Amino acid sequence: MKTSKIVYKGNLRTESTHLQSGNTIITDAPTDNNGKGEAFSPTDLLATSLGCCMLTIMGIVAGRHNLNIDGTAVEITKIMVADPRRVGEIIVEFTMPKNGYSDKDKSLLEHAAHTCPVAKSLSRELKQTIIFNY
Repeated sequence: MKTSKIVYKGNLRTESTHLQSGNTIITDAPTDNNGKGEAFSPTDLLATSLGCCMLTIMGIVAGRHNLNIDGTAVEITKIMVADPRRVGEIIVEFTMPKNGYSDKDKSLLEHAAHTCPVAKSLSRELKQTIIFNY
């Protein structure tokens, strides 16, 4: 089954539709690359998908081990580099709820984050800096 359909809307903007749900995402080129910066850029989505994937896999592991991670927040910082222009580093900073996680719990959750499919799919040249605040 196809995953999505993307339509170029002009002025460096795209609209992507998730075919199973019908949900849409708009992208806009960033201001440092001829765009208006009025929506996520494609590289913003790349960086954001890393955090979303990590949090999703952590949620699966949390469910298996009866851990509550509800309210976990993730902040993403995307750092671009030149020659060629690409994402050079993604900083993923987790703020975990104050649930008194044991060292074993922390290890399980952090391992889940580091082994999510997006993290494993990105180039080894892209630096992934992962920070957990408990």
